[in-house]
Amino acid sequence: MSNNIQYFYDSEKKLLAYIIRANFTPEITTFITPPEHSFQVGFVVYPQDGEIQRHYHNPIERKLDHTSEVLVIREGLCEIDIYDDQQQLVATTQMAQGDVMIMVAGGHGFRMIEPTVFLEIKQGPYIGIQEKTRF
Repeated sequence: MSNNIQYFYDSEKKLLAYIIRANFTPEITTFITPPEHSFQVGFVVYPQDGEIQRHYHNPIERKLDHTSEVLVIREGLCEIDIYDDQQQLVATTQMAQGDVMIMVAGGHGFRMIEPTVFLEIKQGPYIGIQEKTRF
């Protein structure tokens, strides 16, 4: 897709996470996640004077078996560790203002290099500590 999108896989080639760098700006509508994922993330591109017709989304029952997460770095700088489902470290990379992380499997941890503000988006609501396993 672009060298401004990083893909992180475990040793069996299972996709764990994407990081979309702040400078990635597609010229056409581009969905980063494939349709079979339980979380859809993409860029929708419209020309000047384009319009989105008024609408609402009909109720659709969906079954989810895990929580996907999107983090947008609003400001600051941090380092992210990406882990596989066996809690083994797969990669470490930095994220800066405007970068977006999409976590679809495995685990993650962060260290703040500068004061950092995340915008977090995930299937909710957050039900408390029992929905996480810390390691």
